[in-house]
Amino acid sequence: MTEHLPERSGQGRRYHSPRRVEQAVATRRAVLDAARDLFVDKGYLATTVADVARQARVAVDTVYATVGRKPALLREVLETAISGSDQAVPAEQRDYVVRMRAATSARDKIQIYVAGLVRIQPRLAPVYLALRDAASTDAESAALWSEISGRRATNMRMFAADMRATGELRADLSDDEVADIVWSMNGPEYWTLLVGDRGWSPERFGAFVVDVWTRLLLAAPEAR
Repeated sequence: MTEHLPERSGQGRRYHSPRRVEQAVATRRAVLDAARDLFVDKGYLATTVADVARQARVAVDTVYATVGRKPALLREVLETAISGSDQAVPAEQRDYVVRMRAATSARDKIQIYVAGLVRIQPRLAPVYLALRDAASTDAESAALWSEISGRRATNMRMFAADMRATGELRADLSDDEVADIVWSMNGPEYWTLLVGDRGWSPERFGAFVVDVWTRLLLAAPEAR
């Protein structure tokens, strides 16, 4: 007769500790926060992984294990600045994009989109400009800059097509022209010029962009 021995502790099941998960999340956040501050203050090229580890108060190996090498740090800092969370979120899954696509009028779509833009830019603009500066001399940064710029352009064409479906856009503007106009004004550079350099409030910036896009992109009611 075969005896059934009790299963040893830890065998046949995976140990799960909520506290350990929380600590891992907190460590990753500390690493990304440190990287963000250093990239913005010192510049990407002047910042080392050792600098990030020192500011985050972790070991260098922890930075590598938690996020990765310096290019991975820059990517994650940028992606989390865009998403506003600890993880990258695809554009179509962001809350304001979901609400914008559900709106039925172009005016409402513009207002929802700009409100999301105003929430994102304070955390995104400094990182985005740090990436732009690094891209001028660093090949991996240049590749990331090109990728992000291409994604932005693609998302703007989708935004233009979404507004076109309402029947409210000007007929004399193509979707590519609408996308380019939006692309030129929704970037961190434009935010920095008006909010950072000229001292506009975020609310004033948002109201201005809504007004410009509404006047410039939408057809007069009698022309629809």
